[in-house]
Amino acid sequence: MKTDHSQKATNDEIKTRFDNDVERFSNLESGQQTTIDAPLTMELCTEAAKYIAPHAKELLDIGCGAGNYTLKMLSKIPELNCTLNDLSMPMLEKAKERVSEKTNGQVTVIQDDMRNLDLPDNHFDIVLAAATFHHLRTDEDWELVFSKVYNALKPGGGIWISDLITHDSELINKLFEDKYRTYLETLGGTVYAQKVFDYIAYEDTPRSLSYQLNLLNKVGFKAIEVLHKNSCFAAFGGIK
Repeated sequence: MKTDHSQKATNDEIKTRFDNDVERFSNLESGQQTTIDAPLTMELCTEAAKYIAPHAKELLDIGCGAGNYTLKMLSKIPELNCTLNDLSMPMLEKAKERVSEKTNGQVTVIQDDMRNLDLPDNHFDIVLAAATFHHLRTDEDWELVFSKVYNALKPGGGIWISDLITHDSELINKLFEDKYRTYLETLGGTVYAQKVFDYIAYEDTPRSLSYQLNLLNKVGFKAIEVLHKNSCFAAFGGIK
């Protein structure tokens, strides 16, 4: 039975919101404050990428925002060629500006829906995807994007994902939603917490960690690793 996503935000609506929020996402410390353990997951994803591909030359950052994850990656492996993808051109412009200051490698920007990416086969050493796959809607969307990434990676390369997740058990999902709401209330009170939950309800269609790990396996990844999980957020990846 297919889930009805007709009442969810359109790409244009999501793009407009991020077009108007560049400044917040341009801060390595506070840009992802609504994400539990954001500094830790950024560190783990980029450190895992470095350990798996220490001599990497080609990086793809899907849903790059203002470039925080790529900047963190460049602090570990400098002079990467960086391909930056996002729906929002203001985000991409900011990301290119910031990233270009930190690498002498080529910086390429692609403004497009991640489902439309036309990527070369066996090209990238590292793919990063932070807080972006939760915008995918159908099972077909998820499998399409995961397959595109697998094909675009060099053998031995890896994708490292940090994202909002859901849970397969409704009661466990409620447990972690309650914990997440409590966390958000410590940041900005009950009104702020509800605002974040409203955004999630309208914009996002996250999947469980088990769903995504199984999908990584299905599309061909040979080694699949969970780096961290806390409440409604996880960091994980796969190696081709």
